[in-house]
Amino acid sequence: MKIIIYVLTAVLAFAISSCSKSNSRYNRYMDNAEKVMQSNADSALSILDLIDPSELKADSLRAKYHYLMAYGHMRCDRSMIGDSLVSYAHEYYRGKDVVRDVRSGMAFAWYKFWIGDTPDAMAMLDSLAGLPDVPDSIMVQTLRTRVLLGAAEYQGRELVPLAKRLESLERDSLRKIEAKYMLLTGYEYAGELDSALYILNELVDYARKNKWGDKHFQFEMERAQLLTEQGKNAESDAIIDEIFRKTGPDNGAADLLHFQYAINALNSGDTGRASRHLAIADSLAVGLRGEDDAYFRSYSNLIHAILDFKRTGGIKLTHINGLNNRQGERYNRMKASQWESERGALHQQNRALALKTESEHKTVVILIIGIIGLLIAAGAFWIIITRRQRERENEERIEVLQKMVDEYKSAPSAQECEISDSSALRSVMLKQLGIIKMVAETPTEQNREMLRKISSIDGETNGELVDWENVYKIIDNLYSGFYGTLHSRYGDVLNSKEEQIIVLMVAGFSTKEISVITGQTTSTIYVRKTSIRKKLGVPEKEDIVAYLLNQNRD
Repeated sequence: MKIIIYVLTAVLAFAISSCSKSNSRYNRYMDNAEKVMQSNADSALSILDLIDPSELKADSLRAKYHYLMAYGHMRCDRSMIGDSLVSYAHEYYRGKDVVRDVRSGMAFAWYKFWIGDTPDAMAMLDSLAGLPDVPDSIMVQTLRTRVLLGAAEYQGRELVPLAKRLESLERDSLRKIEAKYMLLTGYEYAGELDSALYILNELVDYARKNKWGDKHFQFEMERAQLLTEQGKNAESDAIIDEIFRKTGPDNGAADLLHFQYAINALNSGDTGRASRHLAIADSLAVGLRGEDDAYFRSYSNLIHAILDFKRTGGIKLTHINGLNNRQGERYNRMKASQWESERGALHQQNRALALKTESEHKTVVILIIGIIGLLIAAGAFWIIITRRQRERENEERIEVLQKMVDEYKSAPSAQECEISDSSALRSVMLKQLGIIKMVAETPTEQNREMLRKISSIDGETNGELVDWENVYKIIDNLYSGFYGTLHSRYGDVLNSKEEQIIVLMVAGFSTKEISVITGQTTSTIYVRKTSIRKKLGVPEKEDIVAYLLNQNRD
C-alpha cells in the first residue's frame, strides 16, 4: 500500500512540475515576442504560435497572450475576427500597466473596427487618448489609429484637434508630414477649405524642397481639386496645365487630370468641353486603372448623367445603373475580402481547438500512464489472460477465413455454372462482403494476406487488399445497381479513391474499416468525405449515403 501511495505522489509531482515548466517556458516566449513586436511583428507572431493557449493557467499569462496576439495582428494588418479575447486582456491590464493597458485597448478598438463597430472603436480610442501619464511614444500610436479611423468615417471637426495633437507629438519628419496630411483631410471634411489650402500649400512647398517627385505630383493634383471645391476653376485648370507641362500627356494620372478638367468645365457651364475631357478620361482609364477602372467609372458615370441632364433635361438610366453596378461591385469585393478574413480567423480558431484537443490528449496519456503504473502488479495476470483469449479468438477467425477460402476455391466459377437463383447469388455476395468486413474489423497481417488470396482468385488486385471491380459488382447486385448509377452520373467528377469510399459507406463500413480496406489513414478518409460532399453538392446536415440512395431511387 505504501508503494502505491509513493508512486501516486511521484506521478502528481511530475504532472505539477511539467505544468509549471510549460508555463515558465511560455512566459519566456511571450517576453521575447513583446521585445521584437515593435520592430518585427511577424517574427513576434511566429514566436507566439509556439504557445498552446489551453495550457496557460494563470490569468496574467492568458491576458498577456491574448494582448500580444491581437496587438501583433493589428500591427501586421491581419484579420482580427478571432481576437475577441483581447477584451479580457484589456480589462486585466486596466489601471495596472499603462503601456499594456493602452496597447490592448488599441487592439480591442481595432477588433471592433474589424467586426464593423467603427463608432464604438473610435469612442474607445478617444477614451485612451484622454488617459493621463501615457508616454508620448504610446500616445502617438493611439492617435494615429484614431485619426485613421476618423478619416475613413469622413469626420471633419472632430478630426482636426486630434490631427493637430498628433502632429505636435510626432518626432520623425516624415511622420509629421503624414499627420499634417491628415489635418488637411480633417479641414476638407469640415468644409474649412481656406485652412485646407493653406496646409496643402505647405505640403507642396515641402515636397518641392525635398524633391519628392511623386508626392509633389500628388499634392499638386489635390491642390487643383481643392481649388475646384472653392469654385476657382480657372486656377485649377492652370495647375493641371502646369502638371501636364512638367510630366507630359502620358503621365500615370492623365485620366484623373482630364476628369478634373471635365469637372471644371462643367462648373463653368461649358458642357461641350466637359464632354470632350470626360471622353479622354474614360479612354485613358481603361489602360491606366486596370482593376481599379470600376472605381473610376463609379465617378465617371455620375458626371455623364449630369452632362446628359444639362444637354437634354433628362437622365439616362444606363448611367445610374452603371453607378449602382460599380458600387455593387465594390461592395461585393469588400464582402468577399471580409469573408476571406473571417474564414482565415475560423481556420486559426480550429487550429487552436485542435491544439487544445492534442494537449488534452497528452494530459490523458500522462494520467493513464500513472494509473497503469499503479495497477501493473495487480493487472499483469489479467493482461496475460486477455492476451491468451485474444489469441484464441484470432485463431478461430483465421480458421473461419481459411474455411471460407477453401469453400470459395471449391465452388464452381461463374463461367462453369451460372447461378440462376437470385437469393443464392445474393447469399454468395453477402458472404464475400462479410469476409472483407471481418478483415477490416480485425486487420492483422494474417487476415490481410488471407483477403489478398481470396480477392486474387477471380482477378488481379494490383497490390491492394481487394479486387475493386469485383467489389463494384457485389455492390451493384446488393444495392440495385448503385455503383453503376454513381459512376455514370459522377464518374467525371469523382476519382477512384472517392468512389471506393462511397461504395464501402453504402455497405455499412465504418471510417476506420474503410481506411483499412483502401489503405489510407482515417484523417485522409475524413478529408475525402468532405471533398465528396462538396463535389456532389450534398447539404451539410444531410447524410451522404442517404442522399445518394434517394437519388438512386429517383
